[in-house]
Amino acid sequence: MADFDPEKFEDKYANYFPELQQAYKNAFNRMNDRYDSQLVHAIDQQVLNESEPFYDGDGEFRVELPDEPYDRLTGVLVDEERFEDVLEIHVEEIETELQRVFGFA
Repeated sequence: MADFDPEKFEDKYANYFPELQQAYKNAFNRMNDRYDSQLVHAIDQQVLNESEPFYDGDGEFRVELPDEPYDRLTGVLVDEERFEDVLEIHVEEIETELQRVFGFA
């Protein structure tokens, strides 16, 4: 793991790409073990691929999603409430993994 520098996180893809990949992969694997794998895979490929992680300070990260995430979903039949629940948990897992990967947890 690279030493975390909040200023370097502003250009996160140049400075921390392997760490970001690891955090997203760890969250995906955990979600895939617990929830419908088709839904988790669709969320990963069709929504989270356009998400953006940000560092908010004090060891806290947040993940911003693209607009209308449910409307991006194709190939999986799921009601919007279930989708929103699983997506929210997945985002929380990513934020937790970002904290862990960057040494805050």
